[in-house]
Amino acid sequence: MGRGKRKIVVANTLPKPTGAENVLWDLSVFYASVDDPAIERDMASVAAEVDAFASAYRGRVAQLDSEEMYEAIKALETIYDRAGRLDNFAELLYATDTINPQYGALVQKLTEYGSQLGQKMVFFDLEWNKVDEAAAQALVQQPLLAPYRHLLEATRRYQPYLLSESEEQILSEKAVTGRLAWNRFFTQLVSAIRLDWEGGKATMTQVLTLLHSGDRDTRRKAAEAITAGLREKSMELTFIYNILAADKASDDRRRGYPSWISSRNLANKAPDAVVDALVQSVTSRYDLVARHYRLKRALLGLDELTDYDRYAPLPFKQSDVFYTWTDAKDIILTAFEAFSPRLREVAQMFFDGNWIHAPVLPNKRGGAFCSFTVPSAHPYVFVNYEGKTRDVQTLAHELGHGIHAYLAGKEHGIFGLNTPLTTAEMASTFGEMLVFNDLRGKEADPEVQLAMLSKKIEDSFATIFRQISMNRFEDAMHTARRSEGELTTERISELWIQTQKAMFGDSLTLTDNYGRWWSYIPHFLNTPGYVYAYAFGELLVLALFNLYQERGEAFVPQFLAVLAAGDSDWPEQILAKVGVDLSDLGFWNHGLAALEKLVEQEEALAKQLYPEKFTTS
Repeated sequence: MGRGKRKIVVANTLPKPTGAENVLWDLSVFYASVDDPAIERDMASVAAEVDAFASAYRGRVAQLDSEEMYEAIKALETIYDRAGRLDNFAELLYATDTINPQYGALVQKLTEYGSQLGQKMVFFDLEWNKVDEAAAQALVQQPLLAPYRHLLEATRRYQPYLLSESEEQILSEKAVTGRLAWNRFFTQLVSAIRLDWEGGKATMTQVLTLLHSGDRDTRRKAAEAITAGLREKSMELTFIYNILAADKASDDRRRGYPSWISSRNLANKAPDAVVDALVQSVTSRYDLVARHYRLKRALLGLDELTDYDRYAPLPFKQSDVFYTWTDAKDIILTAFEAFSPRLREVAQMFFDGNWIHAPVLPNKRGGAFCSFTVPSAHPYVFVNYEGKTRDVQTLAHELGHGIHAYLAGKEHGIFGLNTPLTTAEMASTFGEMLVFNDLRGKEADPEVQLAMLSKKIEDSFATIFRQISMNRFEDAMHTARRSEGELTTERISELWIQTQKAMFGDSLTLTDNYGRWWSYIPHFLNTPGYVYAYAFGELLVLALFNLYQERGEAFVPQFLAVLAAGDSDWPEQILAKVGVDLSDLGFWNHGLAALEKLVEQEEALAKQLYPEKFTTS
């Protein structure tokens, strides 16, 4: 017999067809294909614009009057939009097939190109930050610069941490073959992992889905397969983590950041005190996690709940409904319409315009995201849709991001488009809440209501408690890397298990296998410190949703105005428009109280339906 390629098996326990198999995005708003000659022409044209900009403004920023500054920023808008079209096209292609050599080569080419452009442009922010404070304030108060006032003010928050122009250029250039290269390698490495499953090979995404199976043996085998795949790549993954943690420590030290998280907080426009209060509030309510999983253990009839049981569906009627792509679309658009016709109108564009990439494919990135791209194009949504309830919620989440990006881009252009990560989750999580409340309100069967409530709680736990526990892991890992030197796989796994156990307490047993599961999570590497933003956004939305329920229709235009504001002002100023005070350090407890009410409702309903499972001898 000849030696053929090993087959990719999609067994009958893996996801069945959903109708999303041919839901592919159309990137022609950017370019026709990876070898479109317009790519080279645009690269040359944008590079010429950058050279012209540098020639016109280098050494003059401190002397610019309001009209000249206005023209300079308008020129920057054009440059960043045109360069962004190139970069986003390459990144979106690459996400769909991370081992395609043409896609990877284009990403690398544009990464190097972007670094070269950035080095030529860095002078502008550096010179602006050297302008005397009084003169800078006098300039930004000029009426002509009102649309860019926040941009100019916010840029100066980095003043204490900027280096010389030559140093900034060197860091930018070396990142291409350093941090950015290692991140790309990580993405390709994890995307290419094939796990042994039922005599064939399956992707990480496919096997991770099986952790939601109603069959415990399937869940256990899936967890073992994932661990085996990660163990096989543990040398590479551990090395990548160590290199990128050391790289970040080097950058932080050179710039003078006081801690590993300082640069992230600054980027998020979130004061350290607010982030500390968030972490303290969430970790102080880990008891809610234990309450839920003790309840789940009783409902499942298990003596012990393990890490691979976390996502098990409740064994009751219709607790694991299958949704086709058409079902998901109708559910989401109906829920959005009930809140605001404008919300549905924008969401509809994503379906009608082929702005979504939905199928699960062998070399496609796992997870989901929304790419905001640039105002001259439109946002795109990326999901791996498999027909589960969580997939409907994920689609609603990413469409919320897309709506946020679309509204902000139309209103404020490229400099108001990308919000800080802390408020970036606002529309996405709100969209999830709309869909959940709509589905729950239409469901009369108490067993199905309990299943829905349980899933919603677990989704919220994943967004709030799990993300903060991962923030605690990052804190421990970065601290250890800086004080202990290069970390072994076992040491990183030890830190991971410690921070996860703190969240679950005695409600769930973490197996040795679970100790390696830090190693496939991209956020730790791509955007260190990112994960707490999920908790920030979820608790913020719980508070906003309470306001919506109190105010009704009056809240809708206020919320849409907040979304359209994008990054045009400080987050606390934007959210003040809907009555949220981020400076109140007790703010997070309001969201946690709303979550506790859901847990209380779950406990009451479970004991009402299945009193025999909670009797004590």
